[in-house]
Amino acid sequence: MTSVPTPIPSRTQFVLEAIKHRILTGQLPPGQALVETELAEQFGVSKTPVREALKTLAGTGLVVMSQYKGATVRMVDADMAHEVYDVRLLLEPEAVRRAVRRGASLDAAREALARADEADDTAQRSLANREFHRSLYLACGNPLLGRMLDEVRDQAALVAAVAWAAEPSWEREAAEHREILRLADEGDADAAADALRDHIASFVYRAFPEEQE
Repeated sequence: MTSVPTPIPSRTQFVLEAIKHRILTGQLPPGQALVETELAEQFGVSKTPVREALKTLAGTGLVVMSQYKGATVRMVDADMAHEVYDVRLLLEPEAVRRAVRRGASLDAAREALARADEADDTAQRSLANREFHRSLYLACGNPLLGRMLDEVRDQAALVAAVAWAAEPSWEREAAEHREILRLADEGDADAAADALRDHIASFVYRAFPEEQE
């Protein structure tokens, strides 16, 4: 029986997820050059899916493309972290407030918390944490608002990965997640939004204390 070649989109997705996993686990640290030929050899593919994967990752903010330096993992500093978390701070609490008021299901949030507790590495924990937040805001009733928050998810995960590598704080964040979920479960939209705002606002200040005025 003749084997059917794997379609290019599937190869691209495989490479994309593999590179993202390496970035979020610190195997590819911020500033690391991403050489197409080297990555293609590592993954056993041509340069085409690698190039497409890097373009997609650049679109999500994990990779920076330069005409002279090529592709590199995005650097994380306090300015970048504040930009990403400022967007979340402005939008996410209101999205969650609206979702709770609409009586959105919290089953996916509970499942994400459980996955975060059982995670074996930073990438799995980061993915579960992102899904927790997304499951709370996605049912806000405004698809555009949800998409705007989706756009900064990977960048927020990169900030968290760098911060966790310096000082693991996911246990504290997990406790804050459980409190947010408890308030949402009680139907207290304002309290859940306030708890989420405090959760988002405090993270960067804990992660980059030396950068604060």
